[in-house]
Amino acid sequence: MAKDIKLITPDWPAPANIGAAISTRVGGASRGPYASANLGLHVDDQLDAVQANRSTLAQQLNIQHIQWLEQVHGTDIVHAASDGLTRTADGATTTETGLACAVLTADCLPILLCDRDGHQVAAVHAGWRGLAKGIVAKAVAQFDAQADQLLAYLGPAIGSQKFEVGVDVLEAFFELAASAEAADAIAAAFIPAHKPLKFFADLYLLARLALSQSHVHAVYGGDFCTVTDAEHFYSYRRDGTTGRMASLIWRR
Repeated sequence: MAKDIKLITPDWPAPANIGAAISTRVGGASRGPYASANLGLHVDDQLDAVQANRSTLAQQLNIQHIQWLEQVHGTDIVHAASDGLTRTADGATTTETGLACAVLTADCLPILLCDRDGHQVAAVHAGWRGLAKGIVAKAVAQFDAQADQLLAYLGPAIGSQKFEVGVDVLEAFFELAASAEAADAIAAAFIPAHKPLKFFADLYLLARLALSQSHVHAVYGGDFCTVTDAEHFYSYRRDGTTGRMASLIWRR
């Protein structure tokens, strides 16, 4: 029997009919490096433990259906369905009630989106590859509402002081810059590290820039670090073999 999972409730002005939650690693039934609320099926944890954790999560949140994804660091956004099938994509959206969109992370950035009328929701898995390829713009384009009517919440991700990257990551983002001003904004998200040709990248700032460029300005969250908070969060960069947290959003 899985113990109740400790959850984070996003602090943002979402409409009353919108539910959102982020799991931590506290609670659940997983053991070893996955202790103890792992929700990822792809990390070689015991299948029965993960299924127990997913069932516990759904019961805690009183959600009938969750759209789980096989994430591939791409930019595809799928329409969630209540058929129980796992879909290959890095984001999901829905207008249905009782159907949660979910993404799994352990350093990458989860982004939750909804419109101010509470008509539509989306969950996005935004690692640096997805951000550099434009997944934020693709997710925003899925909404019926205008972008300036959307709210975004940035969940737990690797903090800028722990995310050391190479020149390839910097160059991938500069390719998105449509102006000198945009290039300057991107450059501000990369602080030179002590090692040659290495930088500390700020995923949260890069996501805020992408949201702003897509005309989403109501952005909340973004004050976590999965690497430094080992008590609450899984971190692939810190531990290698580890579990995954889930970030979910749904219409009641």
